[in-house]
Amino acid sequence: MATKAPIDISSLIESRPNLHDGRPCLAGTGMTVHAIARRHLQGQGAEEMAVDLPDIPLSHIHAAIAYYLANRERIEDEVAEDQAEADRLFEGWQRESRSAPGR
Repeated sequence: MATKAPIDISSLIESRPNLHDGRPCLAGTGMTVHAIARRHLQGQGAEEMAVDLPDIPLSHIHAAIAYYLANRERIEDEVAEDQAEADRLFEGWQRESRSAPGR
């Protein structure tokens, strides 16, 4: 019986300088490890993520969680920076919309 060759887990995560500023992504997708890490930090399990993200193989989700856990400090710092930037942009939008004519 023929068996498939083992998959090198490093082939499931890739980084490209022209995609998401070189942040690690699930291979063949634009999904960042950071997006999976945020879900993981919110308590969502890998199998639940796979249901929510049917185009992402479960193996890739587990690889992203493993990558996050191996690089926890860096990924969490970058996730916090992303959230701070999103909050800053949202606050600016709120200020602009409150000061817009007709309000």
